[in-house]
Amino acid sequence: MNQPLLHASGIDVRFGGVHALRGVTVSVRPGEICGLIGPNGAGKTTLFDVLSGMRRPDAGAIAYDGTDITRRPPAWRARHGIRRTFQRQQLFGQLTVTDNLVVAQDWRGGVRPSAGRHRQRAAAVLHDCGLDTLAGSYAGGLPVGQARMVELARALADPPRVLLLDEPASGTTPEERRRLASLIRRTATDDDCAVLLVEHNVAFVMDLCSRVVVLDLGHVLAEGTPAEIHANPAVREAYLGTGAQGPEHDHDPAHRGGGPAAGEWPNV
Repeated sequence: MNQPLLHASGIDVRFGGVHALRGVTVSVRPGEICGLIGPNGAGKTTLFDVLSGMRRPDAGAIAYDGTDITRRPPAWRARHGIRRTFQRQQLFGQLTVTDNLVVAQDWRGGVRPSAGRHRQRAAAVLHDCGLDTLAGSYAGGLPVGQARMVELARALADPPRVLLLDEPASGTTPEERRRLASLIRRTATDDDCAVLLVEHNVAFVMDLCSRVVVLDLGHVLAEGTPAEIHANPAVREAYLGTGAQGPEHDHDPAHRGGGPAAGEWPNV
């Protein structure tokens, strides 16, 4: 099996007296789609902040292709192929969809590609994502499902090696989720991209991912195949039992409230 492309080991994060992440170790390999799930407040978005360089851990290390990048800033990580989408959309609303993809493209070696080349690449990615008709639309006026697809397209504009997707299916229709899943699979397979995704729609994760990691109260509760995770009684208790509620789960600022919505846990 391929060695991990991105590997975080022993990650600790504290917010004052709250221990948000407790010795978390997680990795993702080239061509793999790995799901990261857990009750609200489990620490998922905090972990993404650490992986993308937006927050430095209090303890632990992050290796990218065998190199320690724990202290590397977000811009360095993005330029070297670690791309991220956000739970709350971060499109440039006053720019067109095409221009959102143009500004996402980077240049290397001190030579900036022409604007025409940027636009050709943007057009190709929009076509692959089925978004051609939105090219001239302003991003700020898009409905949620389309905006999420555009945000993913923007992450793909400069081809990623690692793709961190935070709630990519939130607010999407069933048809949009099918197209989203197809695009993620194609990106992982065709580009040998390592994909790690946070998602509350557990059925979406179980269908898409080959491996799933479960966080609860800031630590790794379980890891395995979708079938193993689905059958794990500790995971079901974390989502559906009394332990899934309460203020002690509110240490992740991006996630508040209870577990997944009704119908999101398959066959329960």
